[in-house]
Amino acid sequence: MIQPLSITLNKMETKAMNPTDRDSPNKNHKEIPGNPSTATSSKIRLNDRSNGNKLGVLSEEDWQFWIHNGYIVIKNAVSKEQVAKTASFLWEFEEKDPNNPSTWYARPNQEMEMKELIGTGMVEVYNHQELWYNRQVPKIYDAFVDIWGTDKLWVTIDRANLNFPIRPGHEYKAFIHWDYDPETKPQNVQGVLALADQIDENMGGFQCIPELYRTYETWKLTQPAYRNRFQPDISAFKDQIVKVKLHAGDLLIFNSLLPHGIRANHSDKVRIAQYISMMPAEEDNEALKQWRINSWKNKIAPSGYAFPGDPRNWEQTKYGVAELSELGKKLLGLEQW
Repeated sequence: MIQPLSITLNKMETKAMNPTDRDSPNKNHKEIPGNPSTATSSKIRLNDRSNGNKLGVLSEEDWQFWIHNGYIVIKNAVSKEQVAKTASFLWEFEEKDPNNPSTWYARPNQEMEMKELIGTGMVEVYNHQELWYNRQVPKIYDAFVDIWGTDKLWVTIDRANLNFPIRPGHEYKAFIHWDYDPETKPQNVQGVLALADQIDENMGGFQCIPELYRTYETWKLTQPAYRNRFQPDISAFKDQIVKVKLHAGDLLIFNSLLPHGIRANHSDKVRIAQYISMMPAEEDNEALKQWRINSWKNKIAPSGYAFPGDPRNWEQTKYGVAELSELGKKLLGLEQW
């Protein structure tokens, strides 16, 4: 869980003056790739339907699929018009032309400490208005309410992805992983919003192994004690990798215990996505709440193993502070639930 910090508001304000200082109170994310804008694991367990609340977005069939496979696709979570606007912004932010592949392979603006992510197309933008528009969509919020069984949620402050076709000199290795050590049994979920159609299986996009999700407890007994806790040996599951197809505007939610990854893009299309997830709000964690508000207000990226940020500081110099709806203010932590 999050380690307590003795951070005064004066110190928080001092940090706010310097948008290049991206220290987060989530020190336990320092060596692992989980998003440090929320806890690694919730004190509240994922919904088991015991509270008797009715589902709002998911059907009963959806729920059974979610429980069995560890992921679910929410169709048409965001309008195609809105996701097209977000995609257009990402192309602008990356200084690339969607109609000119010669611009796609320019040197990235930042160096990745997590080498496995090099070449996978992470876009280091976190608090732009377009991203916040999507985070505040009621259907997305309602879907996460179904998953968690509580309406008091915070949204992750996360980035986006332009996953380009592999070309000579611009290869990357697709890998299956966990963002959290599954032995810790994290109560957490993650999410991906498709900003363009991802129905070609050759495209870079989300892949996962539900069978390993279902059989983890018995599978681990066959593995060496010194195994990599974040990247499993999937040799026995090569034929059981699921390539999830998404249309623009679809939201994929997956359990953090589901082994997953971005697959290699062997097509001529670009996979475009925004990472969106929600967790139960930790309104008594003042350090984390103030960090989140500061991140939004001063357009600061999370810090951590997998989050290098944008060295151009374009979010601070080119764009204004994102406007929040009444729902958005609560999802950030600016207002109490």
